[in-house]
Order: sequence, then structure tokens, then C-alpha cells
Amino acid sequence: MKRQILFLIFVSIFVLGISGVEKFPTHVPGQYLVKLKQAELEKSLTSLEAELGVKVARKVSKISNLILIESSETLGALKKRLKGKAEYVERNAVFHIESLPNDPRLGDLWGMHNTGQVDPGGRQGVEGIDIDAPEAWEITAGSHDTIVAVIDTGVNHQIADLTNNMWVNQAEKDGKTGVDDDENGFIDDIYGYDFANDDGDPMDDHGHGSHCAGTIGAEGDNEDGVVGVNWQTRIMGVKFLTASGSGTLENAVRAIDYATQMGAQVLSNSWGCSSSACNSQALKESIERSSEAGRLFVAAAGNSSANNDSSPHYPSNFEVANVVSVAAINNSGELASFSSFGKNTVHLGAPGRNILSTTLEGLESWSGTSMATPHVSGVAALVLSNEDLSMEDLKSRLINTARPLSAMRNTTISGGIVNAYHALTNTVPPPDPNDPAEWEQMSVSISTPHPYENSTEEEWEVDVPGAVQIAIHFKMFDTESGYDTLEIFDANGKLVETLSGNREGIYSKLINGSSARLVFKSDASVVKEGIEIDKIAYK
Repeated sequence: MKRQILFLIFVSIFVLGISGVEKFPTHVPGQYLVKLKQAELEKSLTSLEAELGVKVARKVSKISNLILIESSETLGALKKRLKGKAEYVERNAVFHIESLPNDPRLGDLWGMHNTGQVDPGGRQGVEGIDIDAPEAWEITAGSHDTIVAVIDTGVNHQIADLTNNMWVNQAEKDGKTGVDDDENGFIDDIYGYDFANDDGDPMDDHGHGSHCAGTIGAEGDNEDGVVGVNWQTRIMGVKFLTASGSGTLENAVRAIDYATQMGAQVLSNSWGCSSSACNSQALKESIERSSEAGRLFVAAAGNSSANNDSSPHYPSNFEVANVVSVAAINNSGELASFSSFGKNTVHLGAPGRNILSTTLEGLESWSGTSMATPHVSGVAALVLSNEDLSMEDLKSRLINTARPLSAMRNTTISGGIVNAYHALTNTVPPPDPNDPAEWEQMSVSISTPHPYENSTEEEWEVDVPGAVQIAIHFKMFDTESGYDTLEIFDANGKLVETLSGNREGIYSKLINGSSARLVFKSDASVVKEGIEIDKIAYK
């Protein structure tokens, strides 16, 4: 019998109000990074102060050609005054961690091996939604020859699960206290370096960096705590984020340059921001230097539920050859509600909701693209422990062997999540059986006005008689992010999903049953192009 799709429309008027709060400042007041032209580079700080008419705090790093200055002038005035002496002038932007901590609670590592268990947040998992770690561990469990820099809030090297997998600068460990024994420009940097406090001990005073480190390389088979993607590796602690979870552009540049200089093959970066100040040429150049040195730069896509194609997030949005941007999924294979995405700018997904790992308080379950990023960094390190690949080949391997997942289609470049087994074996994973794009399709025409109106509510009902599950395809979805929303309810009135922002070309979450009710609401301010539904997938 031919199936039919029915829909009803009504319109009513109302007003929505939503507010947001910025947690961190966008930059350090009165501080600027200046890249000097070649003729100025050899001058002393005193000479530069006199010539530039500003206080020069310090040189940022040996290889960046940057100085940090302090001035009460505006950015525009400084650019104008220093024209001819500086290649560019930038605010000393502030970056922050990309995590959403939950209450500490023990649970299973569903991201490594999902058996359908309930996660620490109470969500029922779907078997097989994971990175296939046990299958990968039959091939290799990692190597102490592989170095991963955790550029973050530091790493607590005293945590039992991390101690034996810490990178150690042997020259400094065997040398004299207070002496730069290996002459690398840093004193007593045994486990890495602390750029937030300018000392040689990158001890974690927040917990975020240690949590990321645990996912990458908590020691395996030691009858203690959790296990990382790598049972054995070398974790370099590179601290530039403070106990508050924020850090400056200057220190981010210094941290990346240090990790590059000291030989880390993978740089794991669970931090970022969307401020225009964070679109920094200095930061981009430091990542380019790491790329030229053959280092992979893995970066969190961000936790603002934004489309990074239209709302860039840095450093994950930088178009540098070694950057891998990571979105987060939950244990049922959905894009995590907080995760940013981008079919042209975010490379792949990884487990990022209710992830159990090592912190300063023991084992805790945290959520964020911060937690997804070390899964990818860990898989990259696992591959390098088994095979000698160039940075370019390693990046391609991660993307090309990502496991297809419906939620990643049209929200990431790869259309999938990182997979340790397929990355190690360089094999193509099977298609996602729950991808609506593979189901039967029926055309439909549902649309708001383009653009839609302020303060409106529209409702549609769809029905595919006899269907067991349906999914709605959006040819266009462009609404004011966070303010103008589409709610999808199943036949029992249960909320299935709330969509907002720019997300065209995607399917909705899977809806059990044959029918659904859609409610679109706009507030009294900004309007966008609106919504257009062109088909419904069903099985």
C-alpha cells in the first residue's frame, strides 16, 4: 500500500527571551603581542622600549619573533603608530577549557567499549557506539616511544595511573636544580613546563589537563583506576591554562612552541574560544611551525552548539595542514547537545559526554569536546606506536577510517567518529545501519516563510502510516541560534530534539513510530532564512 505523508499547519504569536553570560574575558586589558620586522629583531628590550614608546614585558619565544608589550593605547592606535616596525599587533587574547563537568561518579568507559551500559549521567547506551579500543588493543596497546603533549591546565604526574606514562626530560631530572641543564631555554622542565606561572613544574591545579591525559594514556593492566586509549605512552605536561581554566594568547604560543621544540608528535588541545580576538595570526603561526615540524595538532571544536562553518572557533578553525577539529557524541551515537559542528570545518567526532577519567579528586565523569579531543589524540598516538606515518598521512588515516555515523553526516567532514581498530588496520568501517540516508525516502514540502517573521509559532504534524521509525530531512535550517527553535515531539508527546542555529542538510534524530509534531518558535528580535523540509526517511 502506498504510504502518505500528512501535515497540518497553524500560526500563533508569542515572544521568547533567552540570555547568555560570558564566563571568561576575551583578552588581557592593556597587553598586546607584536611581531617585529626583521630589522628590529636584534635590538635589546631596552632599545625597543625607547624606540616603540611602550613597555616591553618580554620576548614571547625564541622562534616566534614576538614581544609582549603593555600599553594604554587602543589596538587601532598601536597598529597605526607601529606601522613600519611591526608585521602585526594583536590583543593578548584569553582562551579557556572546553569542558562541561558533571558530578563526580564512577562508571564504565563507554567511549572505549560500549556494551549498551547506562553511563554515569543515566543515559542508556547503544552497543557498539565507541572507538573499538579492545579490538585495537589486540594489535597494540601503545608505546613509550610516542610523545603526546597535553597543552592544558597541566598534568598531575603523581596520579598513579599517569606516573609511569609521563614524558621525562632526563637531562633536567639528572641535572642540577635551578640550572638549564639541556640548554633548551627552560629550567627544571622535567615533566614539561608551566607557562601560566613561568616555572618548570606543569602541575595541574584544576583537573582538566589530568582528565584529558587519562583518556590519552592512563596506564593499562596495572589493577588501578581506568585505562587510556594507550596503555603505554609518554605524556608531556604543557601548562598554559590557570586554575580558573583560562590562559592568554601569549602563553598559548609559548606552549605550542615548547611542545614542538621538545619533540611531541601529537599536540592535544582541549581549549579555545570564538571571540574575534582569538583569530590570532600569532597563534596560527605557532601551529604552522608545529605543522612544518611534522606534529599533529588535535583541537576541540567547542561547546557552544554552534556551526563552526559560519561561527568560527579557534584554534580548531585554523586552516593549517596539521589541524584536526573534534566534535563530541554521546553514548547513543548522537551529536552531544553542547557540541559545535561543521560539515566543512570539523573533521570528525569522538566520545565526549560523561567520560570517566583521572582528576585531582580521583575518578570523575566530565563532558565536553575537551573529552572528545583526547580520544582522537590517543588514537593518533596508538597508530604512531604501530606504524611510522608522516603527519599528513596520520591525519588522512584518522579521517578516512572514521566510522560512519548518522549524526556526523553533514556535521563533520568525515561523516564519522574516530575508530582505533580501523585506523590501526587502515580499513574502511562498515556503513551505519541507523543512518536515515540509507532508508526509504518520501518527498514532502514543509516550510516557514523565507525569512520568517518575528514572534511567531508554527506547528506541523507528519505521519507515515505503518512506519516503525522516521527521520526528518532539512534542506534548509537557518534560525537565530539559541533564540529561535524547532522542537520535535513523537506521537506520545515526548520531546525528541530541539534544533536551533544553522544546521541545513541534516536529518533529525530518529523518531520512534510513524508520526511526529514539529513546533517552530521565533522571538521578537533577529530573523533568519528559516526552515525547509524536503523529505522524510522511514523504515
